[in-house]
Amino acid sequence: MKADYGIVDRLLHRVALGEATAGVFHEVERGRYLEGAPKDEGGHVFVTGLARAGTTILLRELYATGQFGSLLYADMPFVLAPNLWAGVSKGARKPFEAVERGHGDGIVIDLESPEAFDEVFWRLACGKDYIRPNCLLPHRPDRKMIARYRDYIRLVLRRRNRTRYLSKDNNNILRLGALAAAMPDCSFLLVIREPAAHARSLLRQHLRTLGDKDAFRLNYLRWLVHHEFGADHRPFRFPGSPDGDRTSLDYWLATWTACYSALETVVETHGNVLVVPYDRLCGDPQSWNAVAKTLEIAASGRQEIRIVSNGCQPLSETKPSSEAQALYERYLKRGIA
Repeated sequence: MKADYGIVDRLLHRVALGEATAGVFHEVERGRYLEGAPKDEGGHVFVTGLARAGTTILLRELYATGQFGSLLYADMPFVLAPNLWAGVSKGARKPFEAVERGHGDGIVIDLESPEAFDEVFWRLACGKDYIRPNCLLPHRPDRKMIARYRDYIRLVLRRRNRTRYLSKDNNNILRLGALAAAMPDCSFLLVIREPAAHARSLLRQHLRTLGDKDAFRLNYLRWLVHHEFGADHRPFRFPGSPDGDRTSLDYWLATWTACYSALETVVETHGNVLVVPYDRLCGDPQSWNAVAKTLEIAASGRQEIRIVSNGCQPLSETKPSSEAQALYERYLKRGIA
């Protein structure tokens, strides 16, 4: 996000994303546009995984095929009412030049870039079930709530004039079992990355954002339930989640182990949860072709998939635990190939 939002932009974000008003705009959106939205024919794709696993790059590569509809930066801040916002803001949106996103990882964004805004729906629909002041809890939204989420998907597809939806939401690991069970006609891509490299990337981002005390930016991240690292870090509270020093690599290695250990049963139980090893995806073009074939789409030219320089390879002195290494190797055996 940009650091130079003016007063009007900040007010719009508070109105569009705040607890008191966001739901009102969503209800107006449903009332005006849901009846004319495309039928839900399934085949949707949901990318998830622990932050810094490579989920954004996979999202962008899939979106580049032109075969999916997704939420874009252009839909911000009225992400729960994309059709309504498109009509109101037509001709008034100020385009911004493509810029590198705040992570400092070389990923460039503009208004037409897809991004993970679905979590605003879950925050308003059932935030009390999983959002806590110091952590995020695993939860199981019921089928009625998931059906309402699929209505939301139809609204986004109407806005994009597509029939298949594409989403990236790292917080979906908190509800992955429930989603996979209720949506057997959809695919859930669980991205996994070599544990030492992944932990180092998480630590680097945590330290990078730890000192950010800007009130608006912190609110922005809370509205998106983006607590993976930084000043308002709220860890996923899976069994075995650590409570140690968050500025240590050991903390993030333990976080990796707890998250992917909890998800292993989900992968074993649900055949529509597909493992995508990030390092394999970057290093072997055939891996991307296998993902595309599995999803029944035409593969693009791998414009996004790459290993960021110095970003993936673990330090020589960084050694994951034997538990983490064994877990990672089991995931690799299940990976799309």
